[in-house]
Amino acid sequence: MPLPVFWSFRRCPYAMRARLALCVAEQQVELREILLRDKPQAFRAASPSATVPCLETGDEVIDESLDIMRWALAQNDPQGWLDMPEEGEALIQLCDGPFKTALDRYKYATRFPDHDPITERAMASAFLQDLEARLTESEALFGRTRTLADMAILPFVRQFAHVDLVWFQSQPWPNVISWLEGFKASELFGKAMHKFPVWDMQADPVAFPSIET
Repeated sequence: MPLPVFWSFRRCPYAMRARLALCVAEQQVELREILLRDKPQAFRAASPSATVPCLETGDEVIDESLDIMRWALAQNDPQGWLDMPEEGEALIQLCDGPFKTALDRYKYATRFPDHDPITERAMASAFLQDLEARLTESEALFGRTRTLADMAILPFVRQFAHVDLVWFQSQPWPNVISWLEGFKASELFGKAMHKFPVWDMQADPVAFPSIET
């Protein structure tokens, strides 16, 4: 049986969280890494939204990162990521909604000339202050172990932090900073972020996650 086809762009936080779930689930796929500035026609034909990530399972096309995460974890969830309270879903929606909107206007300020990036940064920071409070008494958002909420949100917190890392690390968020640093230093993050060549239809298929990474 051919492997499911997974279209990805490594640095995209949406693709990143899908890669994390595929890795932890040990669900192997055929990785097709693309460049967003040069999307191949095969990808455009596969993805209804023409955005990464996109997973072709053979039975369906999954075009949303959270749905890819849930698909992978439905196959195998060894760390219990799906074992989280309903509040976790609401927190993910806050991340993907107001926080991501403010993050984009902060990070890509030239694209949003009608919005002040510092004001947008402050709006995004309110979400991080909520996370800081949640992390005061535990190592993860909902207890000692990370769940889907942690792993779906962390790639976007990483993106926010790296807009101005010096500023981010100077903020009164020691728990968020430690939570993020632990994530970036983890074996799972290293495996998910392994760099593969851009997909070439003439080249041999690339299996991901690779047993060598």
